[in-house]
Amino acid sequence: MSVKLPESLVQQAKEAAQPLRRSAAGQIEYWATLGRIVEHSGLTVQEARNAIENYEAAPTDSLGSFKPRILASNVDGSLQCQIRRIVADNRQKAELRKAT
Repeated sequence: MSVKLPESLVQQAKEAAQPLRRSAAGQIEYWATLGRIVEHSGLTVQEARNAIENYEAAPTDSLGSFKPRILASNVDGSLQCQIRRIVADNRQKAELRKAT
């Protein structure tokens, strides 16, 4: 099935996909999957960004295993728990910085 997307989104996907050796379509699918997970979890955009950055910064055995790990985490609920823990930790750190 063909879907019309803004050229700017396709260009952004091409740029983001290149280092990860994904196609533009694969990158957009990846973003859509993350969006569905975030929407389902009820997180804010900023909370999701922080969680994704922390998750991606963690060592992995290969980038190719990232998507299956995210999907598996979503099914068993561990992704939401991990994201909420990260958000709580970040909020606590921010409060400590404000207090000092």
